[in-house]
Amino acid sequence: MGRWRPPRGRGSAYITPKGAQRLQEELTHLWKVERPQVTDVVHEAAKNGDRSENGDYIYGKRRLREIDSRVRFLTKRLDELTVVDRIPDDRDKVFFGAYVTLADDDGNETTYQIVGPDEFNVKAGKLSMDSPLARQLLGKRLDDEILLRLPDGEQRYDIVEIEYREY
Repeated sequence: MGRWRPPRGRGSAYITPKGAQRLQEELTHLWKVERPQVTDVVHEAAKNGDRSENGDYIYGKRRLREIDSRVRFLTKRLDELTVVDRIPDDRDKVFFGAYVTLADDDGNETTYQIVGPDEFNVKAGKLSMDSPLARQLLGKRLDDEILLRLPDGEQRYDIVEIEYREY
């Protein structure tokens, strides 16, 4: 059996203003700061002669390929993303950008912000809108019940708060 895996489908093309700013800052840093530094290291290493045993040259070229690949990805991705920078009119429903507080059966509360797939971080409370939990949350209202199927059973949550914060 080979290692080939089918390519993942593209995530949703929505992002918060902070997420778009972070991606733009990463792109700028890679292009304006890191790439010129690595290029200088590779240039100096190339002057030293035999490149086949020159670690600075070999690893510098590898890092340049990684940087160029990431720059291409970020450039394309930023072009296709839609920045959602306004709060919906109906604030009683869960939409993109909402902060949703959930309570489980034991009364434990957890708050998540619904964000795009390019900025999710569950530990920081940012839940991708493409995740199973977020897909069930979108469109729900306060006090609605969510039933999430997990490998070891089902987990029930109640929506106890929906909040939208200014961007």
